[in-house]
Amino acid sequence: MKAGLFNRKITLPEIFTFFSLCLPLLGNDEDKPNILLILADDLGYGDVQCYNPDSKIPTPHCNRLAKEGMLFTDAHSPSTVCTPTRYSILTGRMAFRLNYKGVFTGVGGPCLITPDRLTLPGMLREKGYETAMFGKWHVGITAFDKDGKPIHQNGLEAVKRIDYSRPLHGGPIDHGFDHFFGTVSCPTTDWLYAYVDDDRIPVPPTQIIDRSPLPNHPYSRDNRPGMIAPDFDVEEVDMVFLEKSLEFLDKHKKQKPETPFFLFHSLQAVHLPSFPGRDFKGKTDAGPHGDFIFQFDHVVGALLAKLEKLKIADNTLVIVTSDNGPEVPTVINMRKTHNHDGARPWRGVKRDNWEGGHRVPFLVRWPEMVKPGSVSDQIICQTDIMATCASLVGYDLPVNSAEDSFDISSVLSGNAKEPVRPYVLHQTISLALGIREGDWKYLDHMGSGGSNYNRDGEWGLKQYALPEKAPGASGQLYNLKTDPGEKNNLYFQNPDRRKALKAKLEELQKNGRSAPYK
Repeated sequence: MKAGLFNRKITLPEIFTFFSLCLPLLGNDEDKPNILLILADDLGYGDVQCYNPDSKIPTPHCNRLAKEGMLFTDAHSPSTVCTPTRYSILTGRMAFRLNYKGVFTGVGGPCLITPDRLTLPGMLREKGYETAMFGKWHVGITAFDKDGKPIHQNGLEAVKRIDYSRPLHGGPIDHGFDHFFGTVSCPTTDWLYAYVDDDRIPVPPTQIIDRSPLPNHPYSRDNRPGMIAPDFDVEEVDMVFLEKSLEFLDKHKKQKPETPFFLFHSLQAVHLPSFPGRDFKGKTDAGPHGDFIFQFDHVVGALLAKLEKLKIADNTLVIVTSDNGPEVPTVINMRKTHNHDGARPWRGVKRDNWEGGHRVPFLVRWPEMVKPGSVSDQIICQTDIMATCASLVGYDLPVNSAEDSFDISSVLSGNAKEPVRPYVLHQTISLALGIREGDWKYLDHMGSGGSNYNRDGEWGLKQYALPEKAPGASGQLYNLKTDPGEKNNLYFQNPDRRKALKAKLEELQKNGRSAPYK
């Protein structure tokens, strides 16, 4: 007679098999980390002290985050301007695949994210997360006129046509977020100065903005003469966004303590015009833009303090980063007046395909996984947030999603032995493209791909133009290990490397993805 199940010895392989089958069943929401993504606007690599010891602006909370988590030295925004980067963060897909140029203002649209596109918040909501976004959307939205016709135009006249009794379409609520409070586009330089609550504008604009009481300084010249709501204070928008995020965290802990959350906090800081809140004026020795950076750091600190007060910091993955490099006027003026370089140590600024346009701060803290004080030189992109979160929560990404997203969880845990990315792609506002493989970087265009380096005068970049070392070339090839400043174009000196990278770029364009299939 054969021995029964309970009166024979169970082998070690059987034990391992049993637990491997049971582990997925044992998982619950408490095992999934909360996720807090904090996105600055136009914050440069050199604007943060933990990246730039010569910075003239104190950023104590970002510095603390670096000490308590991981600092990435080679992280990149997927685009050198706002709208495409935000699309890519939310979808894990490079925006050049849409063939869209530029950024949205006013009530431009429709939303770049199509209804059938899996998003980061949508994925997390499927895994039981409560999802919320507070701040600037800037990925396109649709408002309607009194006849119910969609308005897909920029400018003052388009905003005047909005029927505010109708819901907006294509905003955060339609793409995976349970809660939203913020603005359609840039809150302090737009044709529409009004808050959106979920999919409505509860307090419509009533008049054209009066700029006369606003600060007047070299970083204040970016306001559009748009329509403004009575409750909208352009100098305090980031503090309003902060209040909403803090309220959400309090409410979530009280009402849904067993449910994980995803909170996307999307700041206006430090986008022009540099309007720090009134409590932050004069807080640094680096002028209004320095004060604005200091305010951004304060927001980071306030959110971290709330996590600690609610006793949820240990199981919260915190990511702090920026949507692209620093803006032209701030870099030029801060260099001259305060000896501060937001693009340090890289060539280029916002809009450029050189490193200064897309190499950004990227700080991660998660006490349950990330070793304090760790530094990673892995090449990563913000598109990687989606695949990484999918890995952490056990989500099997479909083939038609997150096409340019790589899982960097092994980097966070300190277990990555090899580069997680064989390539990273770069794009500018003009859809000029580039590709990076290890130390080698190929730009499939001449010049910056974005900013005008022939422009002279007060805000002109001509003073920073470098002589072209490969006249007659149709592209640029750099070795960032030997030439981090991208001064020596090796286009003709290393044709085999250049041709190989160009071929790979064209292949990844044609394939529709750069990340491998699972």
